Amino acid sequence: MIFIRSTYQNHIYNASGSDFADKWENGGLAQHVDVPRLEKGKQGGAFWSAFWPCPTSGNGTDFSDARYYDSKTNKFPFKMTRLTVKVVQSTISQLDLFGRLGQQYPKYFTSSKTSAEAAHTFENGGFIAPVIIEGLHQIGNSISNLRLYHQLGVRYATLTWNCHNKYADAALQTEAAGSGSGIAKPYWHGLSPAGRELVKEMNRLGMLVDLAHVSQDTMRDVLVGKGETGWNGSLAPPIFSHSSAYAICPHPRNVPDDILQLVKQRNSIVMVNFNPEFVSCKPANTTNSLPDFVPETNTLAQVVRHIRHIGELIGYDHVGIGTDYDGIESTPVGLEDVSKFPDLFAELLRQGISDEDAAKIAGRNILRVWAEADKVASELQKTTLPLEDDVKNNWVKRREL
Repeated sequence: MIFIRSTYQNHIYNASGSDFADKWENGGLAQHVDVPRLEKGKQGGAFWSAFWPCPTSGNGTDFSDARYYDSKTNKFPFKMTRLTVKVVQSTISQLDLFGRLGQQYPKYFTSSKTSAEAAHTFENGGFIAPVIIEGLHQIGNSISNLRLYHQLGVRYATLTWNCHNKYADAALQTEAAGSGSGIAKPYWHGLSPAGRELVKEMNRLGMLVDLAHVSQDTMRDVLVGKGETGWNGSLAPPIFSHSSAYAICPHPRNVPDDILQLVKQRNSIVMVNFNPEFVSCKPANTTNSLPDFVPETNTLAQVVRHIRHIGELIGYDHVGIGTDYDGIESTPVGLEDVSKFPDLFAELLRQGISDEDAAKIAGRNILRVWAEADKVASELQKTTLPLEDDVKNNWVKRREL
């Protein structure tokens, strides 16, 4: 959504002078997705991301409201934050854009509210189109915003993007200048106490908990906990929406083999990413550096290696596709855009993966996990009240005029 909103200044209609409609419908849209390429790729669904970057002010470990709230914008009777308003406002604006796209192109932008709706769409040849957010910095430290996003169609939330937040540790930390990322130093060593409560609320809502972008400590904490009394991880199986196999490419964004075993234990799923940096790399010379990219193996075949590694290690019930198209600048050779999916699945079949397992990879696995999350939510909503924000009494009494 951020790409469409930015490139076309939030305008999608011909009457506004935008050429988005022509390029979306007839081809030629920048990046990786438009209708002709979706049809050629025989794609049956996509998670559309309403994304906004991490704040770059502060030291990266200040999660107080003051980091988001600018005192210069104080207004009667409440203190407002410039950055939080921008993050939340920009997220809501993208969700509104998604809604307008749904009115214009219901086939591609109508969000399924439940796994049952999504499965019905999938089985009848339709296009599943949930919307998501990518990092809990986007809720501006407010559980109310999380619930609002859910009401507006958000069906999974990544716990972090490339920054720690009030709730969880990330794998990477965006540099202060806003360009580039490095390996993040642990802060919470997994989830914070507030993060555990937030995961419980996501379970109650039926919002999938996404572990792409989080640290390995956070992965373990959400999957099974740390052995502490009263916390055994998320009640619903979490997902890795766009991550790959660490054993093949040792990038902090990928999933190590020991954690893959926990994915199997939780009946979860890893959806393999097409970002070249996560597909093809080798260890860096120093332990604190990101791995070195290996361009010569940045190919469709290497993506298949990731899929097969995960499938052969923990079973093909736990693998999916999480391309990150429109969120990455370059792609593996042979997977340049969404039109190339038939080539990917032809190679999977050629290498001996069964039709049944290929169908699971293509979408049945994520539908299964989503259905399990809905089942958990249905039970929790019978016994558990919504989590509430703590709000200070900032009301200022005014003399009646």
